[in-house]
Amino acid sequence: MTASGRSTTTPPRTTGPSSPVARKRTRTLRAQEGRAGLALISPTLIITLVVVVLPLLWAVMLAFQDVRLINIRRAGVFGHYTLENFSYVVSEPGFWTALVNTLVYTVAGTALSIVIGLVTALALRDRFRGRTLIRASILIPYVAPVVAVAFLWETMLNPQYGIVNSWLKEPIAFLTQAKGEFLGLEVPVALLTVIAFEAWRYFPFAFLFILARLQALPAELDEAAVVDGATPTQRFRYVIMPQLWRIIALLSVLRFVFTFTKFDDVYLLTGGGAGTEVVSVRVYNFLTARDDIGASAAQAIVLAIFLVVFLAIYLRFFAGGADEQR
Repeated sequence: MTASGRSTTTPPRTTGPSSPVARKRTRTLRAQEGRAGLALISPTLIITLVVVVLPLLWAVMLAFQDVRLINIRRAGVFGHYTLENFSYVVSEPGFWTALVNTLVYTVAGTALSIVIGLVTALALRDRFRGRTLIRASILIPYVAPVVAVAFLWETMLNPQYGIVNSWLKEPIAFLTQAKGEFLGLEVPVALLTVIAFEAWRYFPFAFLFILARLQALPAELDEAAVVDGATPTQRFRYVIMPQLWRIIALLSVLRFVFTFTKFDDVYLLTGGGAGTEVVSVRVYNFLTARDDIGASAAQAIVLAIFLVVFLAIYLRFFAGGADEQR
């Protein structure tokens, strides 16, 4: 109140961080940033939509229709949808055998590639003369064209002129023999050979991941373990492995997904014969040999469902536990 008895009121603030003008300016800046971000990622979104999403939706649509190569032009969004393809695929002889082969091939190939990659990374961890050259040569199986390395293995394992059979007393048809005896036990020769090829070809992938993590380990931990008198086995078990579990878990899920849908390695080596037929090769055979597009799409969807279940289990029991430890 002034001396004349009149009361005065403070005018509303029009500037400052909490004023309406400032809030409006903040919203405008956020909107501009949002539009700029959307413009930057829009090419990736468009490519993902065209290359991934639309073909996936088309495959799902074909899986529920009776579509063959002769009538694929008449297949559309408003076609006759049915579950006959799935019942036909599941009841067809050889499906469950192919699924078991896929699981065995995937689990064994993934485990062996990670184990070999771990051993190789530990062996090439320390400095020595020629380490860079050896590390680079380790990557050759992974970067070489799959057609070239598959032909190399076929030549090496050939029962007539292969170098491997020249070391054996009796030649073994590694890629065409379904069963064989080893130490009195019946073993799947061709399937084990394909698993060995998978482990050999993709262990450099695990080697790169594990070696990068080993290089990032604090040297003080290893030095303290040596000072305390820990043996190499104890250092590996109590110092190194606890630091590698997360990267090994990540490698396991990545290699499982990649191997579960693998087609070219098995097809180039054996063509799916001699007890090595996996689901991906079976999908290809349905598509090319039988011209049954609907059944092949249904098998692909079943394969994807198994992968989704595995990923859900992994995220539920392993990824969640890793987050809680952070």
